[in-house]
Amino acid sequence: MENPVHSLQSLFKQLGLAADQASIDAFIKQHSPLAQACKLADAAFWDKAQASFLREEILEDADWAEVIDQLNLLLRD
Repeated sequence: MENPVHSLQSLFKQLGLAADQASIDAFIKQHSPLAQACKLADAAFWDKAQASFLREEILEDADWAEVIDQLNLLLRD
């Protein structure tokens, strides 16, 4: 299996969020668990630009999609 093109840290940077491991862990802890019925991009904690980016990258199955899926799973555990 190939490694993802982008890392979780690079996704957080792309979203304009702190990207060190402690900040990522804190973000996941603060926003988990995300309701199963809620799509990741529809979560209330994203601003409009972040939500748009997440939605577009998943719809296009772009190179960010794999790491966005990873974040989605981390927020649901």
